[in-house]
Amino acid sequence: MTLLTAPPPPATRDLAHLSDESLLSLVAASDDDALAELYDRFGRVAYSLALRILRDEALAQDAVQEAFLGVWRSADRFLAERAKASTWILTLVHRRAVDLVRREERRRGEPLESAPEPAAPETTEDEATLGLQRRLVQEALSQLSPEQRQALELGYYGGLTQSELAEQLGQPLGTIKSRMFSGLSRLRDLLAEAGLEQSYP
Repeated sequence: MTLLTAPPPPATRDLAHLSDESLLSLVAASDDDALAELYDRFGRVAYSLALRILRDEALAQDAVQEAFLGVWRSADRFLAERAKASTWILTLVHRRAVDLVRREERRRGEPLESAPEPAAPETTEDEATLGLQRRLVQEALSQLSPEQRQALELGYYGGLTQSELAEQLGQPLGTIKSRMFSGLSRLRDLLAEAGLEQSYP
């Protein structure tokens, strides 16, 4: 699949009459054309959203491509009764953009604070370390329940408060707090096993 290197090609059959939610159902069944149609509908606004957050065209493109890869991989977890498809897709974009902002802040900030002498090899090593840490965190997140993972990702990556999460997901605030607490506790255990105790709040 070429999603990471180029936008999906234009849809090869006419899906314009379908709702966004119907398209996501097709994407969940591995329908490339449905993903391309969603990209046609939301690619521009998704890029604008990512660009406002990142203020860098290349990073904004990365965020959008990663988000649509997330759509491809997780469309089967979309629940129409909890959110509109457009909201769900743009939440993925927002989450990826915020994640990239934090990654760039760490990449640019940590070498200055920790190393008195700038050195390209150290910067490269820092980037490699951060990449490894990110993969380990994502692997740990994948081991949580879908509800815990959704709450933590929207809260920490998406920047939503617990009250905003409760409203968006249509769940009581107490349920959201419980999911985040239990999910964070489990995540810390998993990261500790991977030797990354301090890599997550």
